[in-house]
Amino acid sequence: MQKRYDGGGLRLGDVLDQNSSYTRYFVTYRSGKLTISGVMNIPTGDGPYPALVLNHGYIDPDVYTNGRGLRREQDYLARHGYVALHTDYRNHAQSDDDATADVNLRLGYTEDVVNAVLALRTSGLPSIDPDRIGLLGRSMGGGVTYNALVAKPGLVDAAVVYAPVSSNAVDNFDRWIRGQPGNDALADEITATHGSPEENPTFWRNASPLTFFARITEPILVHHGTADESCPIAWSESTVAALQSLGKDATLLTYQGEPHAFEAAWEASMERTIAFFERHLSASG
Repeated sequence: MQKRYDGGGLRLGDVLDQNSSYTRYFVTYRSGKLTISGVMNIPTGDGPYPALVLNHGYIDPDVYTNGRGLRREQDYLARHGYVALHTDYRNHAQSDDDATADVNLRLGYTEDVVNAVLALRTSGLPSIDPDRIGLLGRSMGGGVTYNALVAKPGLVDAAVVYAPVSSNAVDNFDRWIRGQPGNDALADEITATHGSPEENPTFWRNASPLTFFARITEPILVHHGTADESCPIAWSESTVAALQSLGKDATLLTYQGEPHAFEAAWEASMERTIAFFERHLSASG
């Protein structure tokens, strides 16, 4: 929240794909001292179009490739008239490395998302409307989206999250790191640096977007399936209840029997996502 963000330098690289609806580009932009890679789908036509920054869920950086994750959302959104900028995050694909990312609970990903929005806003590309920008995040990227909203109120016009992680950092630490096979070394490094949740509860409260929900100014739509095997739907129920208790514009849509990745209800959920963004990213503001 105290950091100065100066994202910019959005550059279109190679054309990765082209069809009648949009052109897909390799892109880079500046995030602090780092250069971050990504992909951007730009609808065919003159624009300017509203733009969305897409925040993907966890994929092992060792196997991650440029633009991986949210591929169907990237395609769908571009076909419906949205510029879709999918950021790779630091340590992924062709992005620069940050050796401290994991021990600092990947909060650097939030910096990359905030700077992606600023890069869109200052790009000068005629296809992008700098006054109509939103966020869409899935799973871990849903948590990154929450972080961006509390770090920079007013950064975007609206946000949608799918099957998000918990807004309490301790829940996520316990589910995927502490006591989990193969993650002992990372858990030890995190607790040696910041203390455990029991030893240093102040750090863990301050690392949780839940603590700062009063700062949020944007409407939020949350999609979550009842059969999510990765992120319990109870996390979204608690998150949305906390937001609503503060008078925030937050809506939870639940999908009976849908797993973490969404299957039968995915298209219906995307129709609702488009309707939500049409309301909040309208040309009239």
